[in-house]
Amino acid sequence: MQTIEEYEANLPEKWHSSYFLMKETLLNNLPDGFELVLQYGSPTFVVPLSAYPNGYLNRANEPLPFVSLAAQKNHLAVYHMGIMDNHKLLSWFEEAYKEQVATKLNMGKSCIRFTNPKTIPYALIGKLMQKITPSEWIVAYEHYQTQK
Repeated sequence: MQTIEEYEANLPEKWHSSYFLMKETLLNNLPDGFELVLQYGSPTFVVPLSAYPNGYLNRANEPLPFVSLAAQKNHLAVYHMGIMDNHKLLSWFEEAYKEQVATKLNMGKSCIRFTNPKTIPYALIGKLMQKITPSEWIVAYEHYQTQK
């Protein structure tokens, strides 16, 4: 796929509405400075090269990814890179999720998976998006890179 529009034209029907609600949630809650691009085959909010010229993994032609959105056959996924090494933020999210959603959190290292369109906590995801600015993400990313 070449564009976000092409990606969105091929969404699984089950996830069509949820995908666009989640995209709107992300757009309305991410701090200024992130840019939406197609990266690694998914719509991704990145820190643009104009703000972080080092690029992802020191690739000067690849912006630093922050949050990706993907509709798969069996789930809708939000890949939030900022929670990978941020134990305070991850704990906050896990506790808030537990308080607000009856189903168990389905999550990998950075991937939050939703398998039921009716139980997606959009407001909580919106609050999560507000927690890290592009400059804070750059600092966290660089710290994470030095710890590897």
